[in-house]
Amino acid sequence: MPKGMFVDTSICTGCKACQVACKEWNALPHEPGHFRYNPVEKRPIAVNFTGNSYDNTGAMSATDWRQVRFIEQFSEDRSRARWLFSSDSCKHCNDAGCLNACPTGAIVRTDLGNVFIRQDVCIGCKYCIPSCPFGVISLSEVTGTVYKCTLCNDRIHNGLGTACAKACPTGSISFGEVAELRNAADKRLAQLKGLGYGEANIYGYKEAGGLNVFYLFLDRPQVYGQPEAVVVPQQRLPVSSAVTIAGALALGGAALVSFRERGSRENDEEVKK
Repeated sequence: MPKGMFVDTSICTGCKACQVACKEWNALPHEPGHFRYNPVEKRPIAVNFTGNSYDNTGAMSATDWRQVRFIEQFSEDRSRARWLFSSDSCKHCNDAGCLNACPTGAIVRTDLGNVFIRQDVCIGCKYCIPSCPFGVISLSEVTGTVYKCTLCNDRIHNGLGTACAKACPTGSISFGEVAELRNAADKRLAQLKGLGYGEANIYGYKEAGGLNVFYLFLDRPQVYGQPEAVVVPQQRLPVSSAVTIAGALALGGAALVSFRERGSRENDEEVKK
């Protein structure tokens, strides 16, 4: 049975414990862009925030496999406000564009359903980066290979849950079998609908063949920085191939007609002579 995570954003507090746990367990270094030189102290110091609310990463990268999103919503007269939080990572898609695009077999799906990058096989071609509809894969300038969340591949294959789920103090991130997590998500959605959260929705049941890491949102997916119409690039391949073949046939047919007309004209000229 595939393993995955259910992220209930309605009880996320944006504490970033998941982000810290991810970095600690995977021994991820600081992001170079998160430091600036302090001329007074004459040393680099950490830049805590990006300027976009309390988001301190801005995006996922080779050294930031999780991003805690902060969404501030205000009424037109700013008399009412709402903060939405979401801990985002690789979705471990069932139809994984990155895996489909990898030419070396460096990206594999394990027996537990997680999508894993084999660093010893990756050649840094970057084909996987534009093939991911969620933008979670990044190239490391240090190693020349690509990185993303592994769903704590080493932990889950030794009977442990993911580090982020283990660290989450509110239970916003749950790890387990995908089928069981979906049942819990459906019950939670029904509960929130009953409490008046009319826009609450589950994101990940249909996208990219179904996501093994899926979410409960209180607003549209786009508000949380997620594409609402997910297109895995390889899904377009049959149509693109058909168009290309049709174009090639049309071009070949036009060339053949032109060649025959030219031959006919040359024959007519020979007869006249």
